[in-house]
Amino acid sequence: MNFLKGIIFFATSFLLVQCNKSAGADEIVHHPSISKEKIQPIKKDSPIQKEITYFPLILKNKESAFAALDKKYSKEEIHTILALNRLDFKNRWRADTLVIPNVLEKDFNVYSPFPKTVTLAKDIHKLALFCYPIHAYALYEKGKLVKWGPTSMGKEKTPTKIGLGFTNWKKKIAISTSNSEWKLRWNFNVFNYLGIGWHQYDLPGHHASHSCIRLLEEDAFWMYSWADQWILNKEGTQILAKGTPVIIFGEPNFKNKPWLRLLKSPHANDYTEEQINVEIQPFLTEILKQQGIRESYFKSVKTSVEE
Repeated sequence: MNFLKGIIFFATSFLLVQCNKSAGADEIVHHPSISKEKIQPIKKDSPIQKEITYFPLILKNKESAFAALDKKYSKEEIHTILALNRLDFKNRWRADTLVIPNVLEKDFNVYSPFPKTVTLAKDIHKLALFCYPIHAYALYEKGKLVKWGPTSMGKEKTPTKIGLGFTNWKKKIAISTSNSEWKLRWNFNVFNYLGIGWHQYDLPGHHASHSCIRLLEEDAFWMYSWADQWILNKEGTQILAKGTPVIIFGEPNFKNKPWLRLLKSPHANDYTEEQINVEIQPFLTEILKQQGIRESYFKSVKTSVEE
């Protein structure tokens, strides 16, 4: 009997050792100062069981660090990590420290610093918000968040205009007026008289543009179809209806990297619904007015066709 108990004890111990070895192989890459027990393994396609937290990865030897990231994470997961650090893949080497979430989800909206619902915007068909302080945008449809992502806006010498604008014309590839070698993909103009719009271009982890709003290419591509163009008369000399309203807000800090604050508090960059209401309220009347003009235009067109 004692012999049989000994065999069972030995087998159980062996299995426990093997399980621990397997668990070690799946540990997340993390900064040495972070306890492994605090880092939760990635559970793909599973709901988040607890609040997302963030840990730092200091990039001392960037070549080896990115090699380790490539080995540990999928391309989609690396894309998420870079986006949270306001970087595109091309500019990943610019980072000295990466902020990494303890759980990586396919739905990027999980990490949104913007409220899911903004009741004040419930009557606005589409609304684009660009927040200077946290280098991020948010898109709403009837007050519901549909998408958010990273941006790089105007640098200190050439800041992006703050306030209300409307999407105007768009072009798949526009040539920059500042430098003819700069090709701006999926460009959507916002302030026509200033030549300012949103488009794909480098995201280097800081505000770097010449007044325009830079986006990741997949975001610029998605927004290219999402937003509405203005409507002009046949001669192209008069605006009959404006496009999607765009609000650019917040005081920029051109030195800080606000995503690093997530290391102390996962909600450090969050905006409440009340805070977003403050940004929308001054422009609400004008937005609804222009939306009404656009709706009236389409009604008149439909009536004339039916007649």
